[in-house]
Amino acid sequence: MRFTYAETMTDPSYYVPLARAAEAVGYTSMAIADSIAYPRDSDATYPYTPDGSREFLEDKPFVETFVLAGALAAATTTLRFTPFVLKLPIRPPVLVAKQAASVAALSGNRLGLGVGISPWPDDFQLLDVPFERRGARMDECLDILRGLTAGGYFEFHGEFYDLPPIKISPVPTEPVPLLIGGHSRPALRRAAQRGDGWMHAGGDPDELDRLLLELDALRTEYGASEEFEIHVIALDGFTVDGVRRLADKGVTDVIVGFRNPYTREPDTESLDAKIASLSRFAERVIAHTG
Repeated sequence: MRFTYAETMTDPSYYVPLARAAEAVGYTSMAIADSIAYPRDSDATYPYTPDGSREFLEDKPFVETFVLAGALAAATTTLRFTPFVLKLPIRPPVLVAKQAASVAALSGNRLGLGVGISPWPDDFQLLDVPFERRGARMDECLDILRGLTAGGYFEFHGEFYDLPPIKISPVPTEPVPLLIGGHSRPALRRAAQRGDGWMHAGGDPDELDRLLLELDALRTEYGASEEFEIHVIALDGFTVDGVRRLADKGVTDVIVGFRNPYTREPDTESLDAKIASLSRFAERVIAHTG
């Protein structure tokens, strides 16, 4: 089992020392959140809060995902970085391929690219991308990412993107894993068909079991690789016995955080307290299951 440390919407100056501390005590990776901008006026809802509210995001600091990944990679040597998740179809896929390849090449293949579809029309409007047919657009983005980050000339002719033969340099020496986020049937299918893994966003344990069974059936249908990554947020991830239960279900990576980020109040926890929390977990769980 591998462990990912999740911390977001906190003092940006904390990220480098937190990454170094997580690496030192045995975490495999660190999750990096993605947010472009917060609209003053919107009627869109957030799918992962009970009431759909997203006011907790206002005035919270988000460092741009690839900028933060590059900075943390430069400050560490083994820690991996997994955007959780990058809103892919709102971005130009050629630019994302360039950014991902650059971070992966400079970090020694330490980027696992978690991607998903933004639930908010606002994000698409801000970047002048149609919200309609966003799933089909996402599929084309994934194909372009896969092709361009592999090296050599790549061309693509689809419904949304038309690329002549082009190549980017540098590219990493290993493929950039594409980890697909989302709980919907299309997201699970996309992960099994086009991804190297799936990222779970938390929720009811019974719902997780259903999602894992559905994902397993889709992986069989599409012949997904045995090295498929499954990243999960679950209460079971906080105990040794629970981690073993998750491993028995095929989970490869547990995502853990030690505070509730879904609050309107700013994060006032000190850096020392955060390091103490991630270190305690490492002593009690990672040391016995990692």
